[in-house]
Amino acid sequence: MKKFTIPYKWELVLLLWFAFFFNQADRQIFNVVLPSIRDDLGLTDADMGLIASILNLFYGLMVPFGGIIGDRFNKKFVIIISLLVWSIATLTTGLSYTILQLIFLRSIALGGGEAFYAPSANALICEHHQNTRSTALSIHQTALYVGVICSGYLTGYVADLFGWRVSFYVFGGFGILIAIVLNFRLKDSVVIEKSDVASEPPKSVLEVLKVFFTKPTALLLTLAFAGMQFAGVGFLTWTPTFLHEKFNFSLARAGFDSTFYLNVAAFIGVMIGARIADKLAQKVVGIRAIVQMIGLLIGIPFIIIIGKSNSLFFLYSALAFFGLSRGMFDSNIFAALYDVIEIPYRSTATGIMLMFAFVVGSASPYVLGILKPIFGLSNGLAFLSIGFIFAVICILIALIFFYKKDKV
Repeated sequence: MKKFTIPYKWELVLLLWFAFFFNQADRQIFNVVLPSIRDDLGLTDADMGLIASILNLFYGLMVPFGGIIGDRFNKKFVIIISLLVWSIATLTTGLSYTILQLIFLRSIALGGGEAFYAPSANALICEHHQNTRSTALSIHQTALYVGVICSGYLTGYVADLFGWRVSFYVFGGFGILIAIVLNFRLKDSVVIEKSDVASEPPKSVLEVLKVFFTKPTALLLTLAFAGMQFAGVGFLTWTPTFLHEKFNFSLARAGFDSTFYLNVAAFIGVMIGARIADKLAQKVVGIRAIVQMIGLLIGIPFIIIIGKSNSLFFLYSALAFFGLSRGMFDSNIFAALYDVIEIPYRSTATGIMLMFAFVVGSASPYVLGILKPIFGLSNGLAFLSIGFIFAVICILIALIFFYKKDKV
């Protein structure tokens, strides 16, 4: 009987799926137990927003270096070391007793460790996937939604039973185990294995910057991602607290309800977006960015409804439509960028894109933390819709004026 084996290019996606699962699950822990940490350590809403903001800011500042490293060294080991660093940071966050310890372990160590993962992981997937680029990247992206859902519920459940610290111990420990598995199963990067011109790394950072900043489409897609991220980071940080305080939910229910409906729909949206993009990529110029723009347009009214709704039915429905829109955008974040960026520059270009997005997004949790006692969290969440509006404008400009000229 013939033994069934998974082609390596899909095994790679599966392995990195689990790594990205813990990447996003570890991020969500803090958002779910935010009220418990705040009350236990005697911190303010602004303090908690500041911790989340520094995480995203530090990630944004470090991720270009992650891209540079990924284009010059074996992506396999960059990914494994990144996973180890953020998992250890997650585990030790449970030992924190002061805001300075939280900032160092939660923001600097976690953010710095995660910054080296995405550029290498996305570029490594694209080394093995050409015609299936959007599909492979979208499957990898679904780990975000599953990770946030699972973390949203399990973190709250564990925190309600054993306290918030235990959640960090559990997820950090499992991340370390996944790093050990990846060490034995991942193969070396194609750039390391081959020396042909197509896979030869760039000679200098300036070479990559020249390629990136002379492509208006790359810049506009990056600005669009930054606008989406401003809305997304603020939303993920404060929605569990919004449900906990407005509807008097337990931490477990607030963590689950704030993530489940949104991320199940996002899972569907990301696969729909990927299917459309891969099917029409050879026929419609800019289809990957078009899919992103359609997703954003769907989401704008539902962000406002989420913030303003007093009905759980309308709230959950709005969360689902917002998730669907987010998934359609996410399905082509890097696939659209790679339409205008050549292979040797993709890891560094990914780092540059993520830097802008997370630096801009880092302001969102802190801004909402300041606005919360003044205008209320409902109005703060509705305010986040401006990020989606800005992103639509950027993509539309790119499609009309630059996409055809910049396409590789």
